[in-house]
Amino acid sequence: MVYSAGLCLWRRVGGELEVLIVHPGGPYWAKKDAGAWSFPKGEYDPATEDGLAAARREFSEELGSTAPTTGFVALGETKLRSGKVIHAWAVEGDLDTASISSNHFGLEWPPKSGIEQQFPEVDQAQWCSIDVGSCKLNRAQVVFLERLVDLV
Repeated sequence: MVYSAGLCLWRRVGGELEVLIVHPGGPYWAKKDAGAWSFPKGEYDPATEDGLAAARREFSEELGSTAPTTGFVALGETKLRSGKVIHAWAVEGDLDTASISSNHFGLEWPPKSGIEQQFPEVDQAQWCSIDVGSCKLNRAQVVFLERLVDLV
């Protein structure tokens, strides 16, 4: 089984709850919006790494910003259609989305060209309302928004 861990960063603006979501980089996601977004997250091996530590690491790698250090609340898990299990934690905080700096991955592009190009893991980050997040997030991750609303 493949596991992933992520952080659901949230804040209140004018009394309204907002969450930070990220759009995956690379050519396969370039023109996708609804259902393509996620929370900052990444794979980990629960036998060798703590899930929350992995979520904080992935947050830093994908956004180029240090994750908060305290105040985490477990949001449980969900399973993607691929079978991957995602564990998430909510944490209150703030981040300037214009200043993100993601790590990169290599991909042969165009396919069968023999040319490897580098793409950011995350090409956009944005703050959004729960309603907007429910439309933009991968369907399986919307449950984390529902759990966050119940918590705050």
